[in-house]
Amino acid sequence: MRPNWFVAFPVSGGFVESLPALPKNFRRFEPDDVHLTISFLGACGEERARAAWAALQTCVQELAVTALPITLAEVVPMGSARAYTALSALVGQGREDAMARLAALRDTLADAANVKRDKRPPKPHVTLARPNRRASDEDRQAGLSWAASVDVRTVACVLDRVALYTWSDVRRERLFRIVAELPLRDR
Repeated sequence: MRPNWFVAFPVSGGFVESLPALPKNFRRFEPDDVHLTISFLGACGEERARAAWAALQTCVQELAVTALPITLAEVVPMGSARAYTALSALVGQGREDAMARLAALRDTLADAANVKRDKRPPKPHVTLARPNRRASDEDRQAGLSWAASVDVRTVACVLDRVALYTWSDVRRERLFRIVAELPLRDR
């Protein structure tokens, strides 16, 4: 199976270690895996992913993209309402700015990687956990209860860099690895 690629803002994820225990058949993201996706490129291959990365570097300069302070908000299911694929914290403060940045960048990255553009409106979020393939309807319901009980509104961070990600070499330990990153200047 070919690894997926994506471009994202890395998020300081140490807070995930203090979250309540997840229900069975869920996997919590490791602190270094926590991020806010700008553009999901899929299994496009390294060459096309690096083309998107080059386009991002140009956009960051041309659009003068700077660091953005955000807070997290409610935790919600993402993906299909019937069989969600992630439990994610929406962005609270900084949401409008984050939406504008995603909208300004993601089509350029998709085009550079020659992948399909995302037609949905930007929805800035930080994934905290995913159900695994064995998750039953009962497990998923427990996951929704977990999400409703989690309060991450006190989590504040600064989106101060962008990174190109792919799958980790040891996915049992971490899901992703950063292949390249670029710091963003302060406002």
